[in-house]
Amino acid sequence: MIHAVAMCLEYHCQLPEAANAAHGGLPEESFRAEIVKIGLEKLGYEIEPIKALDYTAKLLAIANGELDYTVTHWEKNHQAFFERSGGKEKLERVGTIIPQMLQGYQIDKKTANKYNITNIEQLKQPEIAKLFDSDGDGKANLVGCDPGWGCEIIIEHHLKAYGLQDTVEYDRGRYSAIIADTIARYRQGESILYYTWTPYWVGSVLKPNEDVVWLEVTVTDLPEAQGELTVADTSVDGKNLGFPVDLMRIVASKKFLAANPSAKHLLELIEIPPEDMSAESLRIKDGEDSQQDIRRHAQDWVEKNQELFDNWIEEAKKLQ
Repeated sequence: MIHAVAMCLEYHCQLPEAANAAHGGLPEESFRAEIVKIGLEKLGYEIEPIKALDYTAKLLAIANGELDYTVTHWEKNHQAFFERSGGKEKLERVGTIIPQMLQGYQIDKKTANKYNITNIEQLKQPEIAKLFDSDGDGKANLVGCDPGWGCEIIIEHHLKAYGLQDTVEYDRGRYSAIIADTIARYRQGESILYYTWTPYWVGSVLKPNEDVVWLEVTVTDLPEAQGELTVADTSVDGKNLGFPVDLMRIVASKKFLAANPSAKHLLELIEIPPEDMSAESLRIKDGEDSQQDIRRHAQDWVEKNQELFDNWIEEAKKLQ
């Protein structure tokens, strides 16, 4: 629950009646939620522990006035969730908390080089698909993402669009567990095929262009809900990864933003470099994953970026 305290009374701003925040449940999401929380505290807000909800539930709760904001919203990946939850009539995307979010398919570099594999559509060839068979059924095993994340909808679409349903088996479940098994198989010398995104700790363990390579797609083909996206929207460094290059946005209720202009401006200003998120993700993976650890990490990040952070606070205070 966010309550404006004495500072809000001093500046005669409108008190939010019932305001809460949420993230999507991953520890990394809690890290950036804590950074935002520290900023709001500097503006005079008191904030209760932030809830962890799935992506659709968060947006619906914001639209219904049960929550005020979330720090975890993939602008393109979650477009369908955004529209189904009330869209621009009730919700507003604010700022860019993480720029340049990449996602796509990767395979181990050794197999890629040996068989000259560069494109996901090569998996239509049974002899290529069989290289990535981990359960003995002759099909490639593709590690996907958790149900409800949004990326699983794109993966399912790709399997149909690129004609891979007969040769590729989509393994889904708890991503952190499945990817840990995938890394173990890689270390045993097996070929691996998986979906991933950046920034995330996997890229620090399986390094692109050293351990693994991105697979390309021939043409951009995405679910209709993604809108009119082209090859320019899905390409990085001349490679078409098939997924939109995305932005991590903050989504808030329009009512909350209208009543709290200084908080809105702070949400517009906060930005965390992708490399900092990757470093935090690795710390969490290595065991510093308690809520106390993550709060400390957030405080450390603020201290390391104190001048920038203080500038954000001063700019936001001008609207109180």
